[in-house]
Amino acid sequence: MALFSLGGDRLQQGWCVWITGLPGSGKSVVSEALIKLLSDKGINAQLLSSDALRKVLTPRPTYSPEERDIVYATLVYIAELLTRNGVNVVIDATGNLRRYRDSARNKIAKFMEVYLSCPLEVCMEREARRAKTHGAPRRIYERALKGKAPTVPGIGQPYEPPINPELVLDTTIVKPEHAVQKILEVMAEKQFLKL
Repeated sequence: MALFSLGGDRLQQGWCVWITGLPGSGKSVVSEALIKLLSDKGINAQLLSSDALRKVLTPRPTYSPEERDIVYATLVYIAELLTRNGVNVVIDATGNLRRYRDSARNKIAKFMEVYLSCPLEVCMEREARRAKTHGAPRRIYERALKGKAPTVPGIGQPYEPPINPELVLDTTIVKPEHAVQKILEVMAEKQFLKL
């Protein structure tokens, strides 16, 4: 689904898929795999990562609730602008509070939430041994348990799972390549794209 003009200069509205879950649940791996598969099918999409945005918006992040409010409000604002202008978006972000993700749902017409379900203990194990952090800070759970990072979702801050996401994937069972296929199926059902 490329960007086509719909009579004159009006662009077709883009869609937004927000991939959420605890740190270590597999968001970045699944998001990047989704972007690649879409690209292989000739479908352009912009990846928006909260970790990448933080490097620009808050280069010395504190991860305080106030700072999170600013980061997620900015993330949603950018996603809304892009989709309104015909750009498809994949958001790779924990968005630990439901209201962050609900804000995107309320502002973006073609919106879909994908929840990567994974027990905290498994996320902690993965995060401790991963070599590639995808821009996320290293060893956040270890630092949280030592009291050096008190605002990590799942430990020092709540993570509120979605109530009615379009898709829930248990990443202890579903491999990234299968997760991406499931996401594409739901996107097709919602008529975001044609397979």
